[in-house]
Amino acid sequence: MSAPLLDALRETFDALPASRLAAGGLGAARRAQFDAALADGLPGARAERWRYTPLRALERRRFGRADALPDIDPASVPAANLPRLVFVNGVYAPALSRVDGLPDGVALYPLSQLLETGDARDAEFLARRFPARDETFARLNAALALDGLVVRVAAGVRVATPLALVMLGAPAGGDVAVHLRHLVELGDGAELTLVEYQAAAAPQAHLVNSLVQAHLRTGARLSHVRVQREDAGASVFARTDAALASEAHYARVDLELGAALSRHELNIALQGRGARAASNGVLLADGKRHVDTRLAIDHAAPDTRCDLVWRGLAADRGRGVFHGGILIRAGADGAAAHLSNKNLLLSPHAEIDTQPVLEIHADEVQASHGATVGQLDERALFYLRSRGVPEGEARALLTAAFCAVVLEAIADADLRASLDAELSARLPQVAA
Repeated sequence: MSAPLLDALRETFDALPASRLAAGGLGAARRAQFDAALADGLPGARAERWRYTPLRALERRRFGRADALPDIDPASVPAANLPRLVFVNGVYAPALSRVDGLPDGVALYPLSQLLETGDARDAEFLARRFPARDETFARLNAALALDGLVVRVAAGVRVATPLALVMLGAPAGGDVAVHLRHLVELGDGAELTLVEYQAAAAPQAHLVNSLVQAHLRTGARLSHVRVQREDAGASVFARTDAALASEAHYARVDLELGAALSRHELNIALQGRGARAASNGVLLADGKRHVDTRLAIDHAAPDTRCDLVWRGLAADRGRGVFHGGILIRAGADGAAAHLSNKNLLLSPHAEIDTQPVLEIHADEVQASHGATVGQLDERALFYLRSRGVPEGEARALLTAAFCAVVLEAIADADLRASLDAELSARLPQVAA
């Protein structure tokens, strides 16, 4: 017997107009991916990459599809001063978006526009196949995603102002499933900062399934910031696949702050000589939240480098899961890979599972990885309290200091201050 979740998604797929599914010549590819997802079903505890992500409660739920845009107060939309594309419950919201003032050489538009009016060759990335049996959510995304952000930056263009991708969840008369597919392409030597917000405009319990594909040509530089602060009832499945050519640089910062169930897979392929990746992040599991983050860094070329700095916080009965996987392939001589994952347990009932994995098949490499799980320093806490700082405030200060290193990688001072405010707003709730 199939799961109610998959039954509901089958009904959604069958109800979509054939013209929308076939747009861009993708009809057969969408059907193949959807059939594969149904055939293999949701991954269970026996699937190694999913053993720490419980899906039994989710698979018993049913989700509909949102077509209409609810009313949203523009003042509540993040990134108000940035060029942005906004999607509400997976539907493009042009009235909330801003695409003016972009420099020559930058194309920013919704995927739905590309599918309606663009060349089919521009949509070929949507035909990508996901062969692994446990890639169910990626397959569902390939079958059902009809919108998302597309940004293409021409060779040599350096975009000074960050661009924003905003995904909002709002009440829709029932729980809905949202599938969004995004593409970021940077030409040779291009530079861009992308800020991705996934947030709640109001309480809801939707399912959000998003996938970002990023392609960086020779010497390109992409700074990618992601803030996930969905509603406490939502379920979030996010995946980012980045491919880097020679001398390309991908700098990544993630704040995992929301949702009842959150899982993010970050896959970075260092395909060209001298490619570099940096990934910093904070995962926060409080209440009964489950937060799962998986990194997979693939060194496939010589002289590549990755630096990974992650901090985890678990309070109440929350559970945090971190997997930091680094693969250095044969022939990737001169590679350097460093992973630091430190975690704080802020409650006797909280749990954190950390898995640093380093696999080396090359010579003359530099590699290190470390993971710790501990509690706040009682001596530091006593020192602050002896100076008149209330216990809750003292715990919040120490927790903020523990996470501060994550934001040091952000060069833009205004953006760094904004993210510091996002983090600071949540920490007192966790550290109290």
